[in-house]
Amino acid sequence: MSLGSATGSAQVRLLGPPETERPVPVGVGFYLTDIVEVDDERKTVQFEGVLTLRWHDERQRFDPVEEGTSEKVYQGNYQFSELATGWWPQLVLRNESGLYERQGVVLRILPDGNSTYVEEFQAVAEVPMDLQLIPFDRQKFEVVFESLGFDASDVLLVADLDETGASEGISVTQWRLESLTAEDRIYQAKFSSGREAAVSVVAFESPIDRNSGFLLRVIVLPLLILVGLSWSVFWMDAESLGDRMAIAFVGILTVVAFQIVVSDMLPRIPYFTILSSFLLISYLTLVAGVIVNLRVGALDRRGDQAAGNRLDKICRWLFPLGYASALALMVGYYLIRY
Repeated sequence: MSLGSATGSAQVRLLGPPETERPVPVGVGFYLTDIVEVDDERKTVQFEGVLTLRWHDERQRFDPVEEGTSEKVYQGNYQFSELATGWWPQLVLRNESGLYERQGVVLRILPDGNSTYVEEFQAVAEVPMDLQLIPFDRQKFEVVFESLGFDASDVLLVADLDETGASEGISVTQWRLESLTAEDRIYQAKFSSGREAAVSVVAFESPIDRNSGFLLRVIVLPLLILVGLSWSVFWMDAESLGDRMAIAFVGILTVVAFQIVVSDMLPRIPYFTILSSFLLISYLTLVAGVIVNLRVGALDRRGDQAAGNRLDKICRWLFPLGYASALALMVGYYLIRY
């Protein structure tokens, strides 16, 4: 009976990778089955997937006739943890953030020593996010697997493209997933003792685009209409200063309400985004309208109605032009810089 098979009640355990084959190449495949949640405040993605590992171990060879099977299969946590006797490459999610739950496992060993490990799991991964272009931003979904306990001289991880992909129709609120790509890398790990080691990792990445339709429909479009309606005061009589001021302040209070809604919907980040800049420009435009109303009212009280009418006529085209120009400059700035 081959090494790693049961002999009576005794079992020989293989505790490490084969010495004669180091570094042991391990094919790593990742199939994304679902994205549960994207948290852009914590910069995390909760997802479900299937991890597939393939490697060869001569010590696991067996005679199908003697064993009475053409393939050894260990499925479930008990069979894998208690009955399987071979060495297997244990991988960890390098950018894991608080959750990694294994939901099922299968280990298959062929007579020639080729082994396949399949694990279904759910995890939360920390991903880099730059939110400057909200709601037109594109982020990167990334999971990085690393061999635990062995550096690149012992275990070499290689991306297995045949076992890499994503389920069709994966969708999560406000986000769209693109194709999944894989890349194997080597990086130098430095320890506090001064020791350095080359570590093998495999990274799986996919761009995820924010669906801007919701924020455009709920925030941007209504606010554009509101700001445009606020310019109606420039067609009102100068004597109706109270009505003009009421319209202007209603607009300002509405922008403040929109800012509260946006702050509840979006992450609390310290820097400006294209959406927060849009709200600020809209707010300043409405404040400028209040100042113009006060000036027109002052001119009317002095009896200089002609000057007030001229100011109204100038503002009828100046405000739309200035507002559109400010928004265009803002969009251009963010697109060029980010």
